[in-house]
Amino acid sequence: MNIIEFMDDPQLVGDQFINDSWDAWKALLAGFYNLNTDATKYYTLTKLRPSASDFRELWLVIGRRGGKSNISALLAVYEAIFNNHKDNLSRGEIATIMVIASDRKQARTVFRYISALISESPILSQMLVKESTDTIELNNRCVIEVTTASLKSTRGYSVACAILDEIAFWNSDGANPDKEILQALRPSLATLDGKLIALSSPYAKRGVLWNTFKGYFGNNDSDRILVAQAPSLLMNPSLDQRIVEQAKRDDPSSARAEYDAQFRTDIETFVSDDVVERCTRSSPLELGFQRNTPYVGFVDPSGGSADAFTLSIAHIEKGKVIIDLVHAIKPPFSPEQATGELCDILHNYRVVCVHGDAYAGEWPREQFRKNKIDYIRIKKPKSELYKNLLPLLNSENIELPPSEQLTRELLNLERRTSRGGRDTIDHPVGFHDDLINAVAGVAEVTKTTGAPTPIKVRFCY
Repeated sequence: MNIIEFMDDPQLVGDQFINDSWDAWKALLAGFYNLNTDATKYYTLTKLRPSASDFRELWLVIGRRGGKSNISALLAVYEAIFNNHKDNLSRGEIATIMVIASDRKQARTVFRYISALISESPILSQMLVKESTDTIELNNRCVIEVTTASLKSTRGYSVACAILDEIAFWNSDGANPDKEILQALRPSLATLDGKLIALSSPYAKRGVLWNTFKGYFGNNDSDRILVAQAPSLLMNPSLDQRIVEQAKRDDPSSARAEYDAQFRTDIETFVSDDVVERCTRSSPLELGFQRNTPYVGFVDPSGGSADAFTLSIAHIEKGKVIIDLVHAIKPPFSPEQATGELCDILHNYRVVCVHGDAYAGEWPREQFRKNKIDYIRIKKPKSELYKNLLPLLNSENIELPPSEQLTRELLNLERRTSRGGRDTIDHPVGFHDDLINAVAGVAEVTKTTGAPTPIKVRFCY
């Protein structure tokens, strides 16, 4: 049974995919699986004519509410049921249909769709052996597993099909989680010649979704990678158009990405991988205290429930800002105990004045004063600190420690242009910048103060 027959069979999946609102999806999937398709719809989506290509990868840039989660579930069930991999499996080995979602909430949503397709079908439910909170085991030596984007959770499988849900918004371990997870997945797909299917709304012009779109959309040269792009209303005509129109009035740039499936032009990467690599020393992670070297400290305080409490210490060496160490205390923690821990580090470097922002009013100043360290507020917002950090990075006038968290936070920073033309630099939604904020702050203070004479008094004002 092919994918279109599967969608149209009420005995298997009910009547969910029978109505006309799924016609664009059927034209696209028919072309991917090398079936007869509507050439006009297919060209609208892919800018290609139907061909007999043996596609192994399908990359879908689809607007929000366009039916991506339903299709992810459909494809997972179809690949698990109708592709027999027994002949290619060793004894005790199973074929895995891996669905990777951007976060736990999205993973739960996709899993519910998959579970319902199988359990509510009188035929498919007969193949169900066992179901847990994130896996479904079938009686054909195939398992459907739904997980979040994590490099560690994708290794060691024989993957018959990998479905990457909302890949443009993956937040995971490593500086480039989408790239690293793909590198780990492709060898797992090779054994069973599995398909790779990525579905996502677009975001900024970066990452594997953008790179694949840029390289293969409308490209006749590839017979293995198919890329499609479509707005929400084309893939889901039942979507209320007033919702889309209101979104465009509220935030045109965001709506063009979310509903028109256009990559955002108002968001750029703050700094490239190459620049960060050139500025990062190979080792050690922390540089020890040196006599007659004046050090500067900067903290990014936190209340202990959501963000980390971070510290960075630096000094000037031959005109170059050297980041001696970065330290993060992750939540949950006692703010008072965390302050004491950071003050112990500051004392080790003979730092008696630490800089920070105006977080929580007088609280940081009081807590640091208890530990015989003065807290000096800076007035510049973090976006300006990041902006001033960039010339140091580009000119390699700063040395960073080999901290994976610091590198990740730095590479995740985005430059955004508002409708008024003003640039801001910040982390994306769902990400953090606690450590890089401390580094940007200490670089600013160190650069401004230069190499001051070591302070011999207990407090400075």
